[in-house]
Amino acid sequence: MSDQNIFDNEIFFEEYRKLRNNPSAANDIVEKPALFSLCPELSGKAVLDLGCGYGENCREFSKLGASRVVGIDISEKMLDIAGKENKYKNVTFIRMSMSDLSLLQDAFDIVFSSLAIHYIENFDKLLADVYQLLEDNGTFVFSQEHPFTTAMLKEKPRWAKDSDGNILHYNLSDYSIPGVRKTSWFVDNVIKYHRSFSSIINSLSAAGFIIEKMLEPLPNEATMEKYPSYKKYYHKPDFLLIKARKNTV
Repeated sequence: MSDQNIFDNEIFFEEYRKLRNNPSAANDIVEKPALFSLCPELSGKAVLDLGCGYGENCREFSKLGASRVVGIDISEKMLDIAGKENKYKNVTFIRMSMSDLSLLQDAFDIVFSSLAIHYIENFDKLLADVYQLLEDNGTFVFSQEHPFTTAMLKEKPRWAKDSDGNILHYNLSDYSIPGVRKTSWFVDNVIKYHRSFSSIINSLSAAGFIIEKMLEPLPNEATMEKYPSYKKYYHKPDFLLIKARKNTV
C-alpha cells in the first residue's frame, strides 16, 4: 500500500477522533445528513463503503436493510474501532486501499464513499473500478471536500475579515491548477488532491456514469443560530456530494 496512510499517524488519529467526537462537528451536522438524503432504497441490496473509517455508515446501511455491507479502509486504527463498535453479522471490514479495488470480486448495487475521494490521486481509475464493481444501473454516492477548499496551493488565510473579525468573503485562489496539495491539518504534509468541478463531472461522464444529483449542503438556520461559525457556509460550503448511476445503455 503506497498511498499515504495519514489516519494511522498517532497524533493525527487522536486529534481527528477528538474532532469527530465534537457534537458540533461538520461531518455529523452537515455532511452525513446530506449523504443519507442521497441514499437509495437499500433493502436487500449489496453495499460497498470506500474509506469506511470507523464503520458507522456501514452500521447504518445494515439498519436500513442492506443484505450485505463491505467496508474498506487503509487505516488499521480506523478498522480496529470499526470492528469493535460497528460490527454486524452482515458487515465485513477489509483493510484495502481505494487506489486498487481489483481484489474485490463481488458485485454491488450501491457504492458509497464519505470524505475520502480527495485523498485519491487517480480519480479516473477509481471511477473505472467502481463502474466495474457496480451491478447494471447501480448507484455511486460520494462526498468530498469542496473544490474551493482543496484549491489553495499554499497555506494562507482562507478568510478575509473586517477590523472586528467578521468574515467578509473566502479567499479563493489556484482553483484552475489541478493536482497534489500538501496541507497542515493536525500534522504537516497531509496530502490531498484538487480537482475542479468540470474535471469531476467530465471524469464521471467519461467513466459511464449519469449524474442524478449534486449537493453543496448548508446547515439549517437553527444550527447556524446555535453555532454562529457555520454562517461562513453562505460564502463557501465545505462539502460536495454527488449521486451518479451506472449507465448501461
